[in-house]
Amino acid sequence: MIRALYTAASGMSAQQANLDTVANNLANSSTTGFRRRNLQFEDMMYQNLVTPGAAQTTSTTQAGLQIGLGTHAVSTEVVNTQGDFNQTGNQLDLAISGAGFFQVTRPDGTTAYTRDGSFHLNSSGQMTDANGELLLPSITIPTNATNVSISQYGVVTATIPGQTTAATLGQIQLATFANPGGLSSVGGNLLLATSASGTPIVDNPGGSTGLGTLQQGYLEASNVDVVEEFVQMVLAQRAYESNSKVIKTADDMYSQVNNMVR
Repeated sequence: MIRALYTAASGMSAQQANLDTVANNLANSSTTGFRRRNLQFEDMMYQNLVTPGAAQTTSTTQAGLQIGLGTHAVSTEVVNTQGDFNQTGNQLDLAISGAGFFQVTRPDGTTAYTRDGSFHLNSSGQMTDANGELLLPSITIPTNATNVSISQYGVVTATIPGQTTAATLGQIQLATFANPGGLSSVGGNLLLATSASGTPIVDNPGGSTGLGTLQQGYLEASNVDVVEEFVQMVLAQRAYESNSKVIKTADDMYSQVNNMVR
């Protein structure tokens, strides 16, 4: 009975983490380029009361008797499905139709990756993300430039007064990874490369590396399905309640044992 108490408690703890994950998904249902997470569970060690395969007689073996000791949350899986595109009309808003990531330079000099293509210009005319991190490779748009155009292949052009043809201002490059799910989220819509994600593969949009192409004037919405998250919330609540009932039942049984000696 004591074993049941700890086993059910592990289930309650795991479902609490599951609910935390669902809450984070719902909180970011309107976050540009957000990727929803699924919590993965794993059973814990087993107590072998009878080892499977043990000899019962000279000609037979035992099927075994193992008692599980609960569960725990082992990892979060990132669901890398494409979010819907929302048209904004802003000439610096970009959406990636494909698996690539924008590259930005953080203040400490490290490179971060994002699906959030809501770019702006800083005081020097350089393209930055919403937090002020510079787009990599750096692209500067003169203050007197008009008709800024970004092709699906990442070529940035604009009309400069006094020039008869559009001037090329830079080339946007994207990055991809062997395992995008291994990227580490650090907040601010930014991800960092890890040993699990592998080293970034950098190329121009539209290449043969599967990075995808760019869509100017659009932003990618979160891929969170609110209805599905509510279903997951109900399932987590029911599982939590079931484990709490196991604890109450085990406690009642334990009380009965204690009362037997009175």
